[in-house]
Amino acid sequence: MSNYLLKNWAVVALIVALIIGMVLPLATGITAPGFYFEVMLGGLMSGVLYSLVALGLVLIFKASGVFNFAQGAMVLFGALAVARMSEVMPLPVAFILGIGVMAILAWLIERLVLRHLVNQDAVVLLMATLGVSFFLDGFGQTVWGSDIYTIDTGLPKTPVLVAENIFQGGILINTEDLVAAAAAALLVIALALFFQKTPTGRALRAVADDHQAAQSIGIPLNRIWVIVWTVAGFVALVAGVVWGSKLGVQFSVSLVALKALPVVILGGFTSVPGAILGGLIIGVGEKFAEVFLGPVLVKQFDLAGGGIENWFAYVLALLFLLVRPEGLFGERHIDRV
Repeated sequence: MSNYLLKNWAVVALIVALIIGMVLPLATGITAPGFYFEVMLGGLMSGVLYSLVALGLVLIFKASGVFNFAQGAMVLFGALAVARMSEVMPLPVAFILGIGVMAILAWLIERLVLRHLVNQDAVVLLMATLGVSFFLDGFGQTVWGSDIYTIDTGLPKTPVLVAENIFQGGILINTEDLVAAAAAALLVIALALFFQKTPTGRALRAVADDHQAAQSIGIPLNRIWVIVWTVAGFVALVAGVVWGSKLGVQFSVSLVALKALPVVILGGFTSVPGAILGGLIIGVGEKFAEVFLGPVLVKQFDLAGGGIENWFAYVLALLFLLVRPEGLFGERHIDRV
């Protein structure tokens, strides 16, 4: 049993998270089960949103082997497009047109940037995505404006009180968060089937392993990159609409990609399920740390308190890098000399 746990880091992570989640409420004197589950659900909902952004990072990395610094800018650009177009047309129509905008954007990135960098070192592609990120931030401001915009999904934003008969005081659940979680779950299932069951998905994995080898067997690298950037753009669009409906569409949304970085470090840069599990662990962990660990630190070390939610994910990712750099489901690379 011990050998199994040592090899299966996903089981270890879940067990540790469960133990911490059970101990912290007792240590802080907060034993109300309803409040505990309410915090946990809030963390799961935040984790789903982090996972949506992390999915785009994983998709680009699987196809090009490089971390896409432009993913946050793509989230912002897609959200801005839908927000501004929804001002003059119904939201479903604006969303469909937004998909077309992200597809055109993917084609332009491949045509103007990636096509000229085939078979270049990974650091060259990395710098290219960084340049695309800054361009999209500025271009989005030029085209769509720089104010704070709203996206009205039509879903009720008032929390619903449930499980009153089970927990004293019940549990508050946001309907919009539940819909976002369901949409993310369907998206994850579709992407997993796409990568595992379709010829295009297998071609994407082949391109990620070796660009030159993939080209030598007839896989069109340029077309594959357009497809994967389009899919990543669609994922970014969904994430942008969800974040925009909750927090408003503003340029700080692009920084959400920074929170997706520890997510993919935990889950693995090449794993779609890992992005989801990593997002859930980060989401629940930071909520538990803010609500339960914060008061303990304030009491023991006479601190001002607050802010733990902002740095918890990065500290957890740093610790993970020390023991398992490839992540929970990432592929272990062994260089033989």
